[in-house]
Amino acid sequence: MSAHLAAYATSTGEAVQFWVLGTVAVVGALCTILMRRAVHSALCLAGTMIVLAVFYLANGAYFLGVVQIVVYTGAIMMLFLFVVMLVGVTAADSLKETLKGQRWWAAACGLGFGILLAAGIGNASITEFAGLGAANGARGGNVEGLAALIFTKYVFAFEITGALLITATVGAMVLTHRERTERARTQRELAEQRVREGKHVPPLPAPGVYARHNAVDVAGLLPDGTPAELTVMGTLRKRGQIRDVSTEAMADLKALEQRSEERLGRDRDALGRDRDEEEATR
Repeated sequence: MSAHLAAYATSTGEAVQFWVLGTVAVVGALCTILMRRAVHSALCLAGTMIVLAVFYLANGAYFLGVVQIVVYTGAIMMLFLFVVMLVGVTAADSLKETLKGQRWWAAACGLGFGILLAAGIGNASITEFAGLGAANGARGGNVEGLAALIFTKYVFAFEITGALLITATVGAMVLTHRERTERARTQRELAEQRVREGKHVPPLPAPGVYARHNAVDVAGLLPDGTPAELTVMGTLRKRGQIRDVSTEAMADLKALEQRSEERLGRDRDALGRDRDEEEATR
């Protein structure tokens, strides 16, 4: 009887944990869709996933908690974050929809998920359940119980799911692979083609030429201090993410020339005084 009542009772620690972590999870979820920068949204989503993992662990679902941290937060979300940071998605990107009707599909999916969630909560509230503790105790633990179910009762569904995932992976590799049908041109052939087409004959200058750093969003400076447009990729130029350093560079060049002239003038004056002293000594 006490075990039956414990399945429905909530201790003070559980209540405090739920309200504190639940608030953090909801705030992280809202920040995921409200943040203007994709990197910040990905970080907020990772924080929400970690809170969900804590919920799983606190309720005895140790396998789900570990999978939530290792697979979803540690692998998939970090992969998304790495791709976002590598591509360089910012708030300056165009927010124009490229898929027609995606908002309606998203609203329909959200409504369906809400109905499913409400039905699950309602079913759990009006029916009796033994609780996860009893299920784990019957099999000797959470991980042992899941292993027994996966490799006995649901082994066929598990194998079918694995085969589908492997097929999807192989299909993605086949669709993205492009076999080369012609010989790759050498550097000499590429140079001869540039000469025939009248394009930029020498190799393009690297970013940061005649600059103090090699940032990709800073145009290289020519000897006269003007920026070289060929040193910045066209994508950054179209996005307007190029930092203009031409004015600063010209000011630095003028200051450097002035310091050089002053130093050369002092050296000439010192050299003249030394010569006068030598002549006077003779």
